[in-house]
Amino acid sequence: MLSLSNDIGIDLGTASIKVFVRGKGIVLREPSVVAIQTDSAKVVAVGEAARQMLGRTPGGIIAVRPMRDGVIDNFDLTLYMLKHYMSRVAGRGMLVRPRVVICVPSGVTSVERRAVVEAATQAGARHTYLIEEPLAAALGAGIDIWPPSGSMVIDIGGGTTDAAVLSLGGVVASASIRVGGDRCDEALIRHVRRDHNLLIGERTAEELKIGVATAYPGGRDLRTEVRGRDLVAGLPRTVVMTSEECRLALEDPLQAIAVAVRGVMEATPPELAADIVDKGVVLTGGGSLLHGLDRFISDMSGVPVMVAEDPISCVALGTGKALESGEVLRILAGNLRG
Repeated sequence: MLSLSNDIGIDLGTASIKVFVRGKGIVLREPSVVAIQTDSAKVVAVGEAARQMLGRTPGGIIAVRPMRDGVIDNFDLTLYMLKHYMSRVAGRGMLVRPRVVICVPSGVTSVERRAVVEAATQAGARHTYLIEEPLAAALGAGIDIWPPSGSMVIDIGGGTTDAAVLSLGGVVASASIRVGGDRCDEALIRHVRRDHNLLIGERTAEELKIGVATAYPGGRDLRTEVRGRDLVAGLPRTVVMTSEECRLALEDPLQAIAVAVRGVMEATPPELAADIVDKGVVLTGGGSLLHGLDRFISDMSGVPVMVAEDPISCVALGTGKALESGEVLRILAGNLRG
């Protein structure tokens, strides 16, 4: 039986893609990874199946991330990924092509915005609307963005961190930096290589970040064995990493996030800044789950900071709320034309 169009919201992230279908909620969560054959560029796996291949592929296959720092790095693979997931959630028997809302970092260029719209259109979208990540995150976190009162949200994804102050349904002050969870992983890889002469992979670094690392001094005291390849002997070796050592390794990306947050606060009108002191700042995105990050940002900014109830899903849920709000869609359509 053929079905009418289901409008779709997409959190097209550097690390993962989440798809919201109107009336159904979030129906898909997959890593933003595609595995291809090097000789023919043929796609052999998408999503979780491709992520399992990271660092473990044979010579003829490579696993790549089509998105980098929150924007399209490989157009053809991003298009393939969008088509793959949109056909999975919308089905092949659609009478009407869906409207699609896709989130983008607040600092993307007009060229990067056009690339996202073009990819979505070629993937089958009838109309494509772009929503900035902090606005989508605020909607998904349940923040009322319409009153003349300031609210601040910080969305920390895999490739970017977006901080914004919102009021009257719009963004008053914002900053987007290309620092997120992936830079934290890279910082851990560099530290282990420099201090222990050991090479570890992306997946190992991510597991270390999630399981042991902390952003706050004394936040937790854990240790774990990390396995990798000795850079001198070329053989497998194990070292022990502690929470405090991980915190020191993460200082550079965390300081970059703190500087961006302070910059947004300094650009915020005094009346709205007073609202933020009263309400606090809401953290969203997978990066916000780094242990102690809320306390770290609170110390750096001097305002209360809290993590959203479901930080990983906030942006995707926000795209869904945008689909259900005619007012938001009118604003997004106007921004796209502008």
